[in-house]
Amino acid sequence: MEYRRLGASGLKVPALSFGAGTFGGQGPLFGAWGQTDAQEARRLIDICLEAGATLFDTADVYSNGASEEVLGAAIKGRRDWVIISTKTSLPMGDGPNDAGSSRSRLIRACDAALRRLGTDYIDLLQLHAFDAGTPVEEVLATLDDLVRAGKIRYVGVSNFSGWQVMKSLAVSDRHGWSRYVAHQVYYSLISRDYEWELMPLGLDQGVGALVWSPLGWGRLTGKIRRGRPLPQGSRLHETAEFGPPVDDEHLFRVVDALDEIANETGKTIPQIAINWLLGRPTVSSVIIGARNEEQLRQNLGAVGWTLTPDQVARLDAASAVTAPYPYFPYHRQEGFARLNPPAV
Repeated sequence: MEYRRLGASGLKVPALSFGAGTFGGQGPLFGAWGQTDAQEARRLIDICLEAGATLFDTADVYSNGASEEVLGAAIKGRRDWVIISTKTSLPMGDGPNDAGSSRSRLIRACDAALRRLGTDYIDLLQLHAFDAGTPVEEVLATLDDLVRAGKIRYVGVSNFSGWQVMKSLAVSDRHGWSRYVAHQVYYSLISRDYEWELMPLGLDQGVGALVWSPLGWGRLTGKIRRGRPLPQGSRLHETAEFGPPVDDEHLFRVVDALDEIANETGKTIPQIAINWLLGRPTVSSVIIGARNEEQLRQNLGAVGWTLTPDQVARLDAASAVTAPYPYFPYHRQEGFARLNPPAV
C-alpha cells in the first residue's frame, strides 16, 4: 500500500481507506447502505489491515451512531494499528442543539463519538457540513480546544464550498488555531466538479482530499451499461434519489471508456475508476466501501499498478464537461490561461 501525507500535515494515510457507512444498518438513508455487524466488520478490517489500508472513516450520523459502535467493537485490541476518521454536525436528534457545530454540540458530539468508538482519541474529526448559524470563530476555537485536550489529533471538513474552507483557514491562521488539513469530497469520473475550485484551493492551502463515493454513487460498478437496465438488488433502487444526479449519456460515455481500458488491462471497471482518482492532484486517500469480502478485495486491487498516460487522457476526455463560470475562461482564452493555469 502506498502512503501519502494528509494535506500539509505530517500524518501519513493509506492511498485507499475504508468507509464504514455499511456498518450498523439503521435509519432510512445511511442505514440503507448495509447491515454489517461487529463480527463481519472485524473480518473486513482484517482484510484491510493485511493490505495496509489502515484508515477507517465513519460518522455519528451513520446508522444513528451504530456505525461508530460497530467500528469500535471491530478494532478493539488493535487501536494503535488504525487511523480513525469520523464526522459530526448533521442532525442526531430533534432538539435545537442536536445539529450544527456550536461549541456545545461539538464537545458533546466528540465525547459521544469517543464512547461509541471505545477510544480516548480520534485521529481526524471532520465537520460533515458547514453550519451557517454558528460563528466560524466559535467553531474553530472549540476544535482547537479539543486538539489541545488530546481528544482529537487533526481536523477537517466535508462537503464545504470554497469560500467556507478559505474563510475558516483565514480565521485559524489569524488566531493560531488548528487548521483544516483534510476535505472529504464527492469526486469521480462522472462528477469532476471538485476540480474547478476546491482542488486549486487544496493545492494552494495544503488541504488533502479524502474522496467519498469514488464510483459515483454506485454507477461505476460496471453493472450499468447502454441498453441494460439497473439490476435487481442494486442499492441504487433505494438511494438514487439521495445522490447527485448524472446525465445518462455522460455516464454511458464514461463507462464505454472504462470498459475499453478494462479489456486492455485486465482490470475491472471499479479498479480503473479508483486508480484514475489516485493520480489526481491533492488526493490523499480514496475511501472505498464494501458489503462483503469479495467487493473489498476487488476494490483493494485498485493499487499497485498505474494507467498509461494515453489511458488517462482517454478517461479525461470521456469524462470532461464544460467548466462553469467563472472557470471556463481559463480553458478558452489564452490571456486568462497564462494568468491562471489549470490545476489539472
